[in-house]
Amino acid sequence: VQLQASGGGSVQAGDSLRLSCAASGRTFSRGVMGWFRQAPGKERVFVAAFRWSVRDTYYADSVKGRFTISRDNAKNTMYLQMNSLKPEDTAIYYCAATARGLIVSSLYAIGNYDYWGQGTQVTVSS
Repeated sequence: VQLQASGGGSVQAGDSLRLSCAASGRTFSRGVMGWFRQAPGKERVFVAAFRWSVRDTYYADSVKGRFTISRDNAKNTMYLQMNSLKPEDTAIYYCAATARGLIVSSLYAIGNYDYWGQGTQVTVSS
């Protein structure tokens, strides 16, 4: 199983980016796919998740209203549309997945995801 993240880059505050995460080797149609990020010197934290079995989405408070997670099942690819980017969004963004269903309270923990992409750098300058 491989998760390939892409779409990062360097942008100005207020700009938009769309990250992609292509999965190969298996589908996660009954599980969860999500995004985490890690800023320099900080821990990796939850950004957003999509629970395919119930088709609902969850976001960290810091990105609500600005970021949108979506999935193209035919392409086995997940996206993170990031609008109104801020300098504090600067981080390496990682996609993650598990084939298991997760309850809402479990979405935020790194250890509940079994597969990880390599990360893509997002840099937002003011």
